[in-house]
Amino acid sequence: MGAAPNPQGPVVAVVALGGVIGACARYGASSLWPTAPVGFPWTTLLVNVTGCAVIGVFMVVLSEAWSAHRLVRPFFGTGILGGFTTFSTYAVDIQRLVEGGQVRMGLEYLGLTLLAALAAVWGAVWATRRVLAWRQP
Repeated sequence: MGAAPNPQGPVVAVVALGGVIGACARYGASSLWPTAPVGFPWTTLLVNVTGCAVIGVFMVVLSEAWSAHRLVRPFFGTGILGGFTTFSTYAVDIQRLVEGGQVRMGLEYLGLTLLAALAAVWGAVWATRRVLAWRQP
């Protein structure tokens, strides 16, 4: 007698597929714009801020303008954007800066990433809502 299929199987599959796509995009960005050993990690900052802005747009569109298939949010939001943005690289970048004697730069990066990411998501939510309101009759 076989086990009943797992209803979460499709969700796990699309998150995994999206994660691969997002991680490959992040790797591509870091390959195109590598960071010097004790340089400011601009690429990781840009990736994380961009990902936050995209998630802001995406969540407004999904929750307020478009009725999407149930697997779109886990595929794109959790998978692609979760794989694209990176807390682990952010933490390693801070550690690398501090251990390399760049304590001030590490603290600046820590704070700038937090502020820029929050501003990006809030700004994207605000702008997307404005665009959607403007488009409605």
